[in-house]
Amino acid sequence: MRKIAVFTGTRAEYGLLYWIIKGLQLEKDVDLQLFVGGMHLSREFGFTVEQIEADGFNITERLDFLLSSDSSEAIAKSMALALMSASEAFNRYRPDLLVILGDRSEAMAIAQAAMILRIPIAHIHGGETTEGVIDEAVRHSISKMAHLHFTATESYRKRVIQLGEHPNRVFNVGAPGIDSIKQLKLLTMEELSADLGFKLDKPYFVVTFHPVTLMDGGDSSALTNLISALNDYPNYKVLISYPNADADNGELIKILDNFYHNNKDRVFLFRSLGQLRYLSALKHCKAVLGNSSSGLIEAPSFGIPTLNISDRQKGRLAGATVVSCDSTQISITEGLNTILSPEFTEVCIRAKNPYGIGNASGQIVSKLVSYPLDGIVKKQFYNLSDEQ
Repeated sequence: MRKIAVFTGTRAEYGLLYWIIKGLQLEKDVDLQLFVGGMHLSREFGFTVEQIEADGFNITERLDFLLSSDSSEAIAKSMALALMSASEAFNRYRPDLLVILGDRSEAMAIAQAAMILRIPIAHIHGGETTEGVIDEAVRHSISKMAHLHFTATESYRKRVIQLGEHPNRVFNVGAPGIDSIKQLKLLTMEELSADLGFKLDKPYFVVTFHPVTLMDGGDSSALTNLISALNDYPNYKVLISYPNADADNGELIKILDNFYHNNKDRVFLFRSLGQLRYLSALKHCKAVLGNSSSGLIEAPSFGIPTLNISDRQKGRLAGATVVSCDSTQISITEGLNTILSPEFTEVCIRAKNPYGIGNASGQIVSKLVSYPLDGIVKKQFYNLSDEQ
């Protein structure tokens, strides 16, 4: 039995990992170990560990390390606690391979624990660039600690190789988040409205705005300007998700809470929708607004336009359905006018998703269960000059 561990620390990340976890669970020669921590264990962010258990997954261990504070110091301390708790858990369960997705600070701490304990790491979504956030450095750091790599595009695969990883260990599989769009039976507009207890009787926007962690205050002024712009579109309703547990998220939550309390007839504010309801909301919305990666990666599969605001996603590959703007209200309003135009609607209908067609998870599971692990922790730096 190959003992394969998966770590998940956020609601969005779990949604991307779902079909990988499910695939590993169904493999008869795999002992699945599931380590859950971070936002999943926080009431403030929806206590989504309950959703994981409701999905039929046995949790090997809960890693409770998230401090209830949005300061940079608290984030750093949470990383330290994550490193300690993961080290203890991995030493007990001794997985043969650890799967980590993305670029969050707690994921780097978990990867550090595995690296020191000589546990091979498989990293998903490496090679991407997001120049406005700390995640940029975190993502590349995890790639250098990892031994198998699953990227979402060929250009990202080349960037991981540029970091010195051997091409034979770097696989372009597409984005696993698209798999749920293809495999889930999404809710109709009527079913979604009833499930939320919120009337979706008008066109609506889906809004997610996370802190821009390389800017003072997380660029809260951009969110304020977005809300001011939304006030000029009273005929649209708004579904808004809470920001991630990043530094300075507290100010963003205050702004969102205030907007919700003053506009309960047209605004629905949620901590976590879960994958089914969130993707269903994307399917039926008029546009995605904010700075979440889902606007660039998942939304294009629905032909839905995205207004990408400020610098959080700067540098990440964006397809024809995405319009980027700066954080000023004028720029946001101009962007809204563009993506709501009939001409841009036609562009979105014809556009292809640059992140794949929805077959990533099966490819990842196949490699996880079959790739030889003997001696894999001993890596040599791969020089691009060696190809010449």
